Amino acid sequence: MLYILNLKLKYYLYNGMNYWFRPLTMNKQQILKQYFGYDQFRPLQNEIIDWVLAGNDALVLMPTGGGKSVCFQVPAMVLDGLTLVISPLIALMQDQVQNLNAIGIPAVFVNSSQNANEQSNIEEKCKKGLIKILYISPEKLLSPNYLEFLKKIKISLIAVDESHCVSTWGHDFRPEYKKLGILKNELPDVPIIALTATADKITRKDILTQLAIPKAKTYLSSFDRPNLSLNVLPGRNRLKIIADFILKRPNQSGIIYCLSRASTEEVALALQKIGINAKHYHAKMDNAYRAKVQTEFIKDDIQVIVATIAFGMGIDKSNVRWVIHYNLPSNVESYYQEIGRAGRDGQPSDTLLFYSYQDVMMRQKMIDDSELPTQFKELQEAKLERMKTFAEAEICRRRILLSYFNETVDKDCENCDVCRNPPQHIDGTVLAQKALSAIVRTEEKVSMTMLIDILRGSNNKNVLNKGYQNLKTFGTGKDLRGEEWSEYLMQLLNSGIMDIAYDEGHTFKLNNASWAVLKENKLVKLVRFEAYDAKKIRQDEENKPEKTKKEIIRDALFERLRVLRKSIADKRDVPPFVVFSDATLSDMAQKKPSNKIQMMAVSGVGEQKYNQYGVIFINEIISFEKEYLGKTQKKPVKKGLTYLNTFKLHQEGFSVAEIAHDSGLGESTIISHLIKLKNEGKAIDFSKVITKCEIEQIQNAAKAMNINVGDAMKPLF
Repeated sequence: MLYILNLKLKYYLYNGMNYWFRPLTMNKQQILKQYFGYDQFRPLQNEIIDWVLAGNDALVLMPTGGGKSVCFQVPAMVLDGLTLVISPLIALMQDQVQNLNAIGIPAVFVNSSQNANEQSNIEEKCKKGLIKILYISPEKLLSPNYLEFLKKIKISLIAVDESHCVSTWGHDFRPEYKKLGILKNELPDVPIIALTATADKITRKDILTQLAIPKAKTYLSSFDRPNLSLNVLPGRNRLKIIADFILKRPNQSGIIYCLSRASTEEVALALQKIGINAKHYHAKMDNAYRAKVQTEFIKDDIQVIVATIAFGMGIDKSNVRWVIHYNLPSNVESYYQEIGRAGRDGQPSDTLLFYSYQDVMMRQKMIDDSELPTQFKELQEAKLERMKTFAEAEICRRRILLSYFNETVDKDCENCDVCRNPPQHIDGTVLAQKALSAIVRTEEKVSMTMLIDILRGSNNKNVLNKGYQNLKTFGTGKDLRGEEWSEYLMQLLNSGIMDIAYDEGHTFKLNNASWAVLKENKLVKLVRFEAYDAKKIRQDEENKPEKTKKEIIRDALFERLRVLRKSIADKRDVPPFVVFSDATLSDMAQKKPSNKIQMMAVSGVGEQKYNQYGVIFINEIISFEKEYLGKTQKKPVKKGLTYLNTFKLHQEGFSVAEIAHDSGLGESTIISHLIKLKNEGKAIDFSKVITKCEIEQIQNAAKAMNINVGDAMKPLF
């Protein structure tokens, strides 16, 4: 190690900024590093890539942000020929192609947004072998003569992205996808890899059948997204809570999903009035304006999008930091996919779901009014019931979410509202008896609003017209507010203590469990009502420990780099995350690279990204350190004791550059101090000085030159 560190010292002395060992051949590992900027594959990626490279079919299930694309993009660069990617949305194709081109991978897309000449030019490039990845819509793929064109060029791999669209059992079935089974007949020797983030057992089986790859190996990654915080609140004071939530997250991009187009406009307008940069998005907007809003959001010119579910599937924006559901989603798959649009870069992100009785009624009515066959209506009702179970959970929400996808975990997540604030139970037997008695006395003809008015003794026109003020139960629950009764009645309904007749104006009905409570005093446990307000959602943030000096510096540098990234992105007319993701900026702010080797060790920085942006960001980091550390400069250390000061600062976690600036010495001197201290037996953490990547590069070069420890370093340098 000291031998390698000495070589790094020599590197500093000679300021070898362009020092880099370039691989002579490109295997999957080298492609991952050079193009994508990562040192290691994520779980399952390595096995999947080997399986596909061997010419086998596969079904890959990974959560959004889990790295599905790498499973076909890396093989595309290894294999000789063209990889064909079938994708459902134009925006999704455009984003992925833009990202690939930014890292030096020749990729294009063909879809209805292009004219005949543009498509012809792309086809010529494919014929000449100038393209490695071709994205195409299923409509274009299955258009007359297009498969015949593809047969004339070397297709090495077919990837079917968002493959749940193939299945009628999935939550987002698309009829044009159902015809893709023809691919295996037309191109029988080409391996197919189907990829999706959301598919239960039935849907997985159907995907394999529809694509005619019944023997494909299924790779099931964990559906867990531990970086996502899961929160559910009752559907009260939504706008107040949302406004406070956003204001506590300045400069963070987020999406609010609403059930109706009118709601998107109302919520966006309300947020605009308090100074939040928000816009609405739905399918009935003018096409050009809708595209403009989407582009502004992708480029971080808009902080918040308030949208129907028409927005998001085609967005490859990695720095969405939160997702809010204004209304209850129709099923767990949709919910999971929509919250998955937050934190795609793996950084901590928040999700918030509002849940109300009215949302359930609206969803049920949509199913009842649909023209679906009875079989599918029953399926949709079952899926809605599972969504309700998640929203009403009194145990770890992540356990429930993962169990839906047939995955079990052995401990609570500690990153959902139930884990952080376990519910408090009360004896609700008397409350239940009051409500059930009122239902009996109204001959089971009241819905929630009327029932609450009766219990609270409200003398409004509707109550008086029905004569309900004369009931024995009138006013027996006036000690509780309306919102309290609303929540308790919802709990009674969901626990099966009473029923609801959706076909009779959502009126409440009694059942056997109801009579057991009324006649036999059966114990009823309810979760204690809590007045959820903005303070509730902030509770965890307020209890966080104070940041250390190092964390304060890191966060300040991250913000500085974020501003630089936005400036570069605007000049190049690309989204900021195409320059670098938030995860890469975070790692950069943590490591503070000051040369090429250090910058290349930052997660997400590959050769192409370094050539484009590396020096600019290194200069910004150096400039930041000079400015920031200049404000906190300590008194000079007495001559002769500088290496002890180096040891002290090293133990406190400061980088070589920070120690050098603090001491008024050169970085090479600081490294020599660390070597001296190590020789004296001090605990020196060399991982803060030299990266694993640097060590491997130097060791590989030494091995190639047959240089041993103790030999002259000059030839190796």
